[in-house]
Amino acid sequence: MATLRNHAKFLNGFAKLYNDQWQVDLRLKAGDSKKDETISVHKFAMAARSEVFKKMLESDKFKASDGKIETITLFELKQEALEAFVEFIYHSCSILSEKEKKHVQSLYIAGDKYEIPHLRDLCRNELMSSLDSSNALNVLELSMIPFDKVLHDFAASFIIRNFESICKTAEFKAFVRKNPDLSVELMRSSYTKMWNGRYVD
Repeated sequence: MATLRNHAKFLNGFAKLYNDQWQVDLRLKAGDSKKDETISVHKFAMAARSEVFKKMLESDKFKASDGKIETITLFELKQEALEAFVEFIYHSCSILSEKEKKHVQSLYIAGDKYEIPHLRDLCRNELMSSLDSSNALNVLELSMIPFDKVLHDFAASFIIRNFESICKTAEFKAFVRKNPDLSVELMRSSYTKMWNGRYVD
């Protein structure tokens, strides 16, 4: 029992420092947050989790800040998604929390943009396990920012299997306007039941 308790304490060390706001030295701001609404974090935590943040924090701008706490705005994340992003940074988890699942599409994009492969992998798994007719087109579009073959093929195959119902939705009409070439591919595949040379079960 003591060993498990010590192990949990060890794994949650970063989270405790965040919760205590111990020597925070960086602020993160969401794209939709109010003027003074920021989240205080640690440079070392952000750099440890993300190669992009590491490079950013090594830039001359941050080296010349003279102790001033700088603010970085993550324009692609809304406030609640940013909170979930920070939660992920500070916790050593092999599954997404409910809060993170709620913002899985935004976190998937952030995982790619900020080079956090573990976050992107977990988000991909969640997107695939929660795929249904109401979100399949969104997930397919998401798989192209940037191109993720595993997620792309999974979502496309689902849409082909359920094309008869999905093609009747307003979402599909909007999808066709934005993605005419891909829409033609999906329509053709719905007849042949093949995607990328393989039969769709």
